[in-house]
Amino acid sequence: MKDFGDILITVSGLPGSGTSTAAKLLSRETGMEMISTGEIFRELAKEKGYSLEEFGEVAEKNKNIDFELDKRIVSKAKPGRILEGRLTGHMLSRSEKKAYKVWIEADLETRIERISDREDMDLERTKELVKKREESERKRYKEYYGIDLLNKDVYNIVIDSVENSPEKIVSKIIEGVLNGSYSREE
Repeated sequence: MKDFGDILITVSGLPGSGTSTAAKLLSRETGMEMISTGEIFRELAKEKGYSLEEFGEVAEKNKNIDFELDKRIVSKAKPGRILEGRLTGHMLSRSEKKAYKVWIEADLETRIERISDREDMDLERTKELVKKREESERKRYKEYYGIDLLNKDVYNIVIDSVENSPEKIVSKIIEGVLNGSYSREE
């Protein structure tokens, strides 16, 4: 197996698409360190004394929260790491750091079912929260950065997690890196 210590990979997707599962498995398969934007966002919420839902609402009104989060993420973008989060691919495309950028997608119904199971929450309540969160994030990203979160042009590969198991997703990512579609010279 190739040494992945000189490669930076981003794994992005909407809530419930399978980014965390894929990034964790990729980390185990390659020995790369995984850094989760969601975990950093949760840490920021805790530092500032908010629940995750409250902090999302505060972030919608205070762009400095998103800027602080993004600054922390980009500062952690180093070879040998996997950055998992919705904006990591876009953020690294704007920085001078080279990365193999992955987008994982799944239809809304599947994502809601996954989140409902994971959070042990009613499907209707989950749907309501997911739609509210996604609208909030898309609005903020467009307003703060001019980024359309659903624009996939920055990604090296787009993988459907409904059609592919986590193991197959990881295999496709590794194959993409090894076959030269990732280049530190690009």
